[in-house]
Amino acid sequence: MATTHHTPTTADEWRVAYGLAPERPVAFTTLSGTPVKPLYTAEDAPADPGFPGVYPYTRGVYPSMYRGRLWTMRQFAGFGTAEETNERFRYLLAHGQDGLSTAFDMPSLMGYDSDHPHALGEVGREGVAVDTVDDMATLFDGIDVGEISVSMTINAPAVVMLAFYVAAAEARGISAERLRGTIQADILKEYIAQKEWCFPVDPAMRLCGDMIEWCTQRMPRWHPISVSGYHIREAGSTAAQELAFTIKDGLTYVEEAIARGLDVDDFAPRLSFFFNAQVDFFEEIAKYRAARRIWARELRERFGAQDPRSWRMRFHTQTAGVSLTAQQPLNNIVRTAIEALAGVLGGTQSLHTNSYDEALALPTEEAARIALRTQQIIAHETGVTNTIDPLGGAYFVEALTDQLEREAYDLFSRIDELGGMVEAVKQNFPQREIADAAFALQCEYDSRERILVGVNDYVDAGDEEIPTLRIDPELERKQRGRLAAVRARRDGGEVERTLAALRAQAAGAGVNLMPALLDCARAHASEGEIVRALQDVFGTYTETPVF
Repeated sequence: MATTHHTPTTADEWRVAYGLAPERPVAFTTLSGTPVKPLYTAEDAPADPGFPGVYPYTRGVYPSMYRGRLWTMRQFAGFGTAEETNERFRYLLAHGQDGLSTAFDMPSLMGYDSDHPHALGEVGREGVAVDTVDDMATLFDGIDVGEISVSMTINAPAVVMLAFYVAAAEARGISAERLRGTIQADILKEYIAQKEWCFPVDPAMRLCGDMIEWCTQRMPRWHPISVSGYHIREAGSTAAQELAFTIKDGLTYVEEAIARGLDVDDFAPRLSFFFNAQVDFFEEIAKYRAARRIWARELRERFGAQDPRSWRMRFHTQTAGVSLTAQQPLNNIVRTAIEALAGVLGGTQSLHTNSYDEALALPTEEAARIALRTQQIIAHETGVTNTIDPLGGAYFVEALTDQLEREAYDLFSRIDELGGMVEAVKQNFPQREIADAAFALQCEYDSRERILVGVNDYVDAGDEEIPTLRIDPELERKQRGRLAAVRARRDGGEVERTLAALRAQAAGAGVNLMPALLDCARAHASEGEIVRALQDVFGTYTETPVF
């Protein structure tokens, strides 16, 4: 008699049919702690994800995606003085990079001049030192900023750097209307995660609004803010927290602009986002898909945006710096490649790949070249760009997308109960959530419940010595000399006049400060002088301890 075989139709029937044992007592989870089932079926992801380029853009914001155009390969660079970084920019462009991304040093990020006592030992260490419009001009000397897209990663004093950039371009005969790129300017995430601020929360939000308003009117090719989840994730958040806090920040900036009388469709198409790519491959892909869907829904249904460009979330991705290890650093090449692939399969518009030596020092030229080649190999050798959204409809990916979306909306509700994102930040809600998540993950590594290769397992007796980039201490003296020379040759009276005008306008309500900031930049006022002038009016900020 022939044996009758029953084809399983559910996951439980499949397990019984093949005699599979019950799940292991230790549950599998994503990096963020979300439980992962051993098998996903259509029952887990019943919704049709739709088509690329069609609302709500789960499968991508453009119909053709990478079949039409690859993502922008935009490597982050900046160290020493403007001359050294200009050389690195030219090197990267010569090796196939098609967008520039500027890293500023810590004094510049905090609004200090290079000769400020707090800047001692930090000038040019973590990025490029930019004190005046003269440094900005040198930084992009010989580079056609009217044609190439430029990104600047700076937040609290972003208005100052934008003024420097516009003024430097004007001096070369390039109008603001021709400039294209992005300035990060996401101040809420500074209070949440990165902790680089110059002013209290409310006037800092005013400055963000000034940039959005001015760029909407004067810089049609410029993204005046890049809402950043990257630093939220680097601080230790889960994927859902990165998703929720980032989008809620973005929605808060939308509210700020609308309150100024701007039409949502006039500015929303040029808001961009910046996400982390962590090493948990599928969770990251799902995060990007959920982000697009949430943003599209909120802009169309909550804010009434009519232009489809306002619904499309376009974002830059950077591989996770926090995933890099100083131990066995060559392993970081593999981590970065996996993270970059997640960004690509998640539909990013722009990508930076970290260099393998960044847990030790600033990247060497060789490490930066390998990081760029990683993107090029993904683009041209792997075949993942041959079809649009190849993971669309995958049960696990769609189920994770739905799960992250639900978790994000749960966090939205908790934030709304506190009075919105600004109030939630003032009450340290996102700060506490991130701190708890970071502690929980570190405990998993410390107990070896989660393996980190080369750190808590597969450890070598002696790691290979890796050559690193060392910043010449002489560069700090050189930069201070550059600043002194600018101060010696500028018109001191004009500097004082423009700074006084800036103070007066900052003290008034409803005045956009960008024109006054541009006057200060053209007069060669330094970043520190401009920030101090604003602090005379706005005051400074001290964080309330979370614990």
